[in-house]
Amino acid sequence: MSEALLRSGAVGEVSVDPQTSGQPAVDCVTSQNQPVSVSPSIELVKFPSSEEDEKLRHTPNTRASVAMGLYGDADYVAIGEVATPTVDNFKKVSVLPLIFLIFYEVSGGPFGVEDSVQAAGPLLALLGFLVFPFIWSIPEALITAEMGTMFPENGGYVVWVSSALGPYWGFQQGWMKWLSGVIDNALYPVLFLDYLKSGIPALGGGLPRIFAVLALTLVLTYMNYRGLTIVGWVAVLLGVFSILPFVVMGLVSIPKLEPSRWLVVDMHHVDWNLYLNTLFWNLNYWDSISTLAGEVDNPKKTLPKALFYALILVVLGYFFPLLVGTGAVPLDRELWTDGYFSDIAKIIGGVWLRWWIQAAAAMSNMGMFVAEMSSDSFQLLGMAERGMLPEFFSKRSRYGTPLIGILFSASGVLLLSWLSFQEIVAAENFLYCFGMILEFIAFVRLRMKYPAASRPYKIPLGTVGSILMCIPPTILICVVLALSSLKVAVISLIAVLIGLIMQPGLKYVERRRWLKFSTSANLPDLDVSGRDDNDSIVR
Repeated sequence: MSEALLRSGAVGEVSVDPQTSGQPAVDCVTSQNQPVSVSPSIELVKFPSSEEDEKLRHTPNTRASVAMGLYGDADYVAIGEVATPTVDNFKKVSVLPLIFLIFYEVSGGPFGVEDSVQAAGPLLALLGFLVFPFIWSIPEALITAEMGTMFPENGGYVVWVSSALGPYWGFQQGWMKWLSGVIDNALYPVLFLDYLKSGIPALGGGLPRIFAVLALTLVLTYMNYRGLTIVGWVAVLLGVFSILPFVVMGLVSIPKLEPSRWLVVDMHHVDWNLYLNTLFWNLNYWDSISTLAGEVDNPKKTLPKALFYALILVVLGYFFPLLVGTGAVPLDRELWTDGYFSDIAKIIGGVWLRWWIQAAAAMSNMGMFVAEMSSDSFQLLGMAERGMLPEFFSKRSRYGTPLIGILFSASGVLLLSWLSFQEIVAAENFLYCFGMILEFIAFVRLRMKYPAASRPYKIPLGTVGSILMCIPPTILICVVLALSSLKVAVISLIAVLIGLIMQPGLKYVERRRWLKFSTSANLPDLDVSGRDDNDSIVR
């Protein structure tokens, strides 16, 4: 059948003629009521009018997406079009890989914490990584566990905010958090080369550095393309390799430790902006794993467990190396900058330990890159499944990965990788703060709006307790925003403004049918009855 006939609105009447060995005899009438003879081997698909499509897309409790061509268990595909692989065809992520994916989305090891000592000295740096998790990391991880099990699908925090505040603010959440994640990912090639440049000075700048960033980004992007399960187990291997040299460094440093060095503090010479940004950057992004919830095996049980173990791993992964580095080496705050742990390793154990730390740093940055890119790209896929982005963002590769999302995220990394470490951290923190405010509001709003909704994991706090839990991190957010430089604030606010305009623009594109948008038929959503049933849908 010609494609023009399909577009004309032809309606097929299918019946089975017993005289033709079960072959369907098809009578087809076009929208102009002209009969057309059609080959019985071709299945006809009725495409709804724009009015019908719009009505069906916004019908409550709909179980099918007309735009995606789904009906019941059948998958109707246009002529010449290949069906997109679904996540059910691929192995999902288990507990151990999930722990290390969270570890790399949040931390990846102590690489990048050196600035906290330069900014505030040993005592405040050590206290920061002990106290800050109670103010920020634990509340964010708890909210992620509760909300992620309520909405076990790709899209994560975008879905939370959409359900609580509407799709407009859900889109803003997705835009700010995706942009923040891409900015964050641009940092890892920078850190990678900063650790290697002491051994390979040519990587410090110029064309060699540019080509190194490009090559590293392409290799790690391809790893993301090959599948999330591979990324998860690679994260496990990289995590063990990255943590082990610090355990060895701790054992070697025992004879050289002087506990008095841990108590050094000078409150008159504290760079609070650098100190708070460093703590904030190293201990946030717990919610990033929520955008992969649809790829997790039994997320209602696996996600909370993985967050708990990852929290312990992250805090120990920061505190122990800082304890060793500040206690075994005489203090020179100016030296505590990116890559200084490799110099400490040389002082404590020799050149061999230095090379091991440098290799661990390289592997750690690779792990953080692939974990963050997985989160960012699956977020775009989740937004497309919700109809917030064009349908092509929801297409999966033959490995089950969101190809278009990966390409978009990789392009953003390459565009931003020329920025310095401090500029990247400050810019991403600013955008991330706005996104977290929306998450806190959505968390409290859903507690109030749907108190009886099914929560496979629920924080043991009432509505008042939930509000009180969100107050300290909100105050911290306000402090981080207030301390931001004018340059970072202006750039970040321009990025926020782009998102405010982009969403209405995409809705206009959708209405004009310049690009195809659709809503997935298989989205687990909020069960307001309190039953633990993924098939209960609230639209």
